[in-house]
Amino acid sequence: TVFVCTICFQMKHRPRTSFTSSQLVRLLADLANENAAESKKSFAERLGQWLDLNDAIALSGVVNARVGSSAEAQPRAPSEATEGLQEEVGSVRAALVDSITTDGVFKAGKVRIKLPTPAPGAPIETAASYLPYRRYYLAHQREMDASIGLVRTKVQKALANHSPALHQLAALDAVLDKAMGERQRDLLLTIPLLLEKRFDQLRQTHEQTLAARQQADDPELWLQPGGWLAAFCRDMQSVLLAELEVRLQPVMGLIEAFSKKVTLSQ
Repeated sequence: TVFVCTICFQMKHRPRTSFTSSQLVRLLADLANENAAESKKSFAERLGQWLDLNDAIALSGVVNARVGSSAEAQPRAPSEATEGLQEEVGSVRAALVDSITTDGVFKAGKVRIKLPTPAPGAPIETAASYLPYRRYYLAHQREMDASIGLVRTKVQKALANHSPALHQLAALDAVLDKAMGERQRDLLLTIPLLLEKRFDQLRQTHEQTLAARQQADDPELWLQPGGWLAAFCRDMQSVLLAELEVRLQPVMGLIEAFSKKVTLSQ
């Protein structure tokens, strides 16, 4: 019942999304050549598998908290606040997109996290190591986690200061973030492992093609147009951008709830 009440409350204020229909999951399924089938379990049942007793009690407390009357609300320049939050979230998103796409290899510019490249003259096995790309992906995940975490907290505070109903939604989002944050991070950390399979697959296909043509390998050509490493880097960038959108969904849901509440109150 805690889970049903929670979901009912959430669906009133946040857009309905399906994780398995997200761009991120579709991309990973394509890379792994697998189908991303929708789970037959209800969202409440799946949520219950992620939460322990303490989390359930905390959620129950938030969901069942008394929501004050509209007379208790003290909006603070709602229209300006909503626009300001939208701009700030948009700025964070733009900065993270730029960090992912401006890699210093395929796109020049001020690089925050440089895409690794094979060292000139390095042995084939060293040049074809996946480890630098795993570290690269993890660095972007840490950057997304830190930047989005800060703006999510700011949006929660803005909602909490606007009205009792939005205060309750902000509290619910904070509890869910705390309860499921570690599980989500664990799931997202599996993405570099899936990308490693794609890395190995592309490399093996490349080696088989060279063997069939009786050609020698040259790491300096891997990042050229049509090269196997260039293809992998494009795939990795697409997955990073898709993961960014997944990470932003809770914040965008809060912004949408804030915007709808402001529109109804005006």
